[in-house]
Amino acid sequence: MHDKPLGKLVGDLLHRRPGASRPARQRVGPDALGLDEEKVLGFVDGALAPADEKRLAEEVAEILPLGWSLSPRAKERLSRVTDHLGGERQLLEWLDRHPGLPRLTARLFALTGNLDRYSEDNGIVEALRSSRSRDPLPGELAGILPPETSEETLSDIAYRIDELLFEHHTQDAKRLALATTDWLRHATEQAAPSSPGIDEMRDLMTHLHRDIDEADAAE
Repeated sequence: MHDKPLGKLVGDLLHRRPGASRPARQRVGPDALGLDEEKVLGFVDGALAPADEKRLAEEVAEILPLGWSLSPRAKERLSRVTDHLGGERQLLEWLDRHPGLPRLTARLFALTGNLDRYSEDNGIVEALRSSRSRDPLPGELAGILPPETSEETLSDIAYRIDELLFEHHTQDAKRLALATTDWLRHATEQAAPSSPGIDEMRDLMTHLHRDIDEADAAE
């Protein structure tokens, strides 16, 4: 994964709460999907075999979409792995080194984290509003976004990607992510006037589109 998408991420990426317009999902059995304690202890002690580390990365990828609603036990084990690696960015970099679901999850989280960040940029929100007034939304987005563009628009997309991952619809999450990066690249290319935030988003969406396209959950 390119450094730029990760370099812009700040804040609590792994436990984002849903916005006020999106109710929290009822999630069942996070402990059943949780991290194996023996693997976690072996990993932080530097004694985990490569095959077991690969499985731990898969377990981490499976629980990340559970987000803020993880049980205390699951959160504690995830925190131990995250702290051992040096933080959330390092956790995503570690996942990215493992092909398959861990790599795809890391790259989708890089996208959703940046979507949440750009939701706070009024210039970008206005560029998206202008784009929607000229051109129809891609089919993948038309069914999930309300008619009006607001500061919730990008967060709504991030929430839906997270939801698809949680439901194990990884290929649907990937397709939505690729449609999103394509739409945002087009919208920012058409934006007038441009701005540093718009130019940055266009560059990041180009990198993320390529990164996500190259990741395959079935590897």
